[in-house]
Amino acid sequence: MELEQVGGIRAVLIDIDGVLTVSWDPLPGAVAAMERLRAAGLPLALVTNTTSRTRASIAARLAEAGFPVTADDILTAPAVTAAHLREHHPGARCLLLNAGDIRADLTGVTLVDEPEADSDQEVDVVVLGGAGEEFSYAALNRVFRHLQRGAALVAMHRNLYWRTADGLDLDTGAFLLGLERAARVEATITGKPSEAFFTAALAHLGAEPSATLMIGDDIESDVLAAQRGGITGVLVKTGKYLPETHRSASGTPDHVLDSFAALPHLIDHLASNAN
Repeated sequence: MELEQVGGIRAVLIDIDGVLTVSWDPLPGAVAAMERLRAAGLPLALVTNTTSRTRASIAARLAEAGFPVTADDILTAPAVTAAHLREHHPGARCLLLNAGDIRADLTGVTLVDEPEADSDQEVDVVVLGGAGEEFSYAALNRVFRHLQRGAALVAMHRNLYWRTADGLDLDTGAFLLGLERAARVEATITGKPSEAFFTAALAHLGAEPSATLMIGDDIESDVLAAQRGGITGVLVKTGKYLPETHRSASGTPDHVLDSFAALPHLIDHLASNAN
């Protein structure tokens, strides 16, 4: 597979968790497939709703596992969230609820630190990252009270669950639905499946939607959301993939693969059909 042989495909967007890794351990054949994409000269970006690590930390962990990537190859929900807050809520006092330290990727955002007890300090925007032990009843109730006082609600994603080495774990979306209903507000979503996230990813690569593939394990947030923006969607049967979710989805993926390891073969097939 060489660059001139990949037909109309000129860029590739790749989800990380559940596609390349599970609990940061590489899935079989994923490193070799990534190396083939690099050898072909295809521009690629790793697009992830992961909120537990910074871009630099993600790149270091993946490089340690053998993936040929750097921080410049990675676009995260926190990075896109920071851009959204700088544009739409400049100077806002933001309360962040998230599992993991991602402050390094929230440049230009004013974060408010709150004590465990309820605080009367002003909060303009509540920002939800990824769920974890930090999403306690007390923390969620503090968020609820700030929303009742008029704070805007921004969420990096609304994923209901994600795949770990121990199985499926609840994620932010399970709590976000309750907060939205209880506070009678609607969150602005900045990560996948938002249109803005995919637009940022395409701009990062200088790619056109029609010449780009998106590979993910979440049929709704990764694949169908990308397809709505004109990107070719590729669903992999790893990570959080479930047959019942596939069957009940709101649309049909352009392509379905057993795993990311099969992606070079798909690209070769698309190139041969284009010639």
